[in-house]
Amino acid sequence: MIISRTPFRMSFFGGGTDYPAWYRDEEGMVLSTTIDKYCYLTCRKLPPFFDYTMRIVYTKTELVADVEEIQHPAVRETLRYLNLNGGLEIHHASDLPARTGLGASSSFIVGLLHTLRVFEGRASDKMDLAKSAIHVERDCIKEAVGSQDQVAASVGGLNRITFSGDDEIEVTPILLEPERIAALESHLMLYFTGIFREAPVLAARQIKEMDHHRSDLRELRGMVDEAICLLDGSRSLDRFGELLHEGWRIKQTLAEGITNPTIEEIYSAAKEAGAVGGKVLGAGGGGFILFFVRPEDQHRVRERLSKLVKVPFRFEYGGSHIVHNDYF
Repeated sequence: MIISRTPFRMSFFGGGTDYPAWYRDEEGMVLSTTIDKYCYLTCRKLPPFFDYTMRIVYTKTELVADVEEIQHPAVRETLRYLNLNGGLEIHHASDLPARTGLGASSSFIVGLLHTLRVFEGRASDKMDLAKSAIHVERDCIKEAVGSQDQVAASVGGLNRITFSGDDEIEVTPILLEPERIAALESHLMLYFTGIFREAPVLAARQIKEMDHHRSDLRELRGMVDEAICLLDGSRSLDRFGELLHEGWRIKQTLAEGITNPTIEEIYSAAKEAGAVGGKVLGAGGGGFILFFVRPEDQHRVRERLSKLVKVPFRFEYGGSHIVHNDYF
């Protein structure tokens, strides 16, 4: 049995400039981190005693004789991409739900690719793993996706990721003192809005409207370097929260559906209770919402948002890796 553990990502600034429609024209850049919440993919050889050759277990169970019969698009297309067909049992488990803005679909594909490559006896370079996941999502499944989620899930950590040309990607780790990282973590609060959404639909709208928002996207991209300079210094972190607020207000204008009355009600309640800023993670429309709140004000935010699920987290730095392998 082989088990991979792949983290979810939290994107702070620059989202929207990681779409090929943007960075094949001008540079894209994001600041993101992975967090200690994971998806797990388990793979083992299926004994040849059944009338099916593959067993796929996620929120449902599929028993199939051929890869083309698999309903789960990510599993089907990943197996097709690797030219695997038969003798497999695959299980998926996750710390957090999908379709909530934390890059779960990309983490799933990165973890599945990683697990299956080890199953084949092949090593996986982290960037090659990321680019393979981008290919599966974009070219095989035909989803309207950016390129930051796959890179973050593969590599792990707090990074500036730049995109240009024909999927030219550069990862620059943001190396901070442990005390500075702890201070940033202590100001962040993560809540689930209770809304599930289809990110590719929202992404497709943003891509369609991109030419009308190029100055907005340049401003969002510019926040990456400002945030990194702030983190790398000794100034108050409050400006980080202010940047999140400014970025969220810009992001809402990029396409219809990024915000809605429920999200605005949650955001306003947190701001009134003391949040400096925040943003809906991922493409928007629901999922998880992140707030930057001074520690001394967090009790008021917790009270105002007591009906929502709050998720504690810390940054993680391992990226996708194999946690168990008894084959090799």
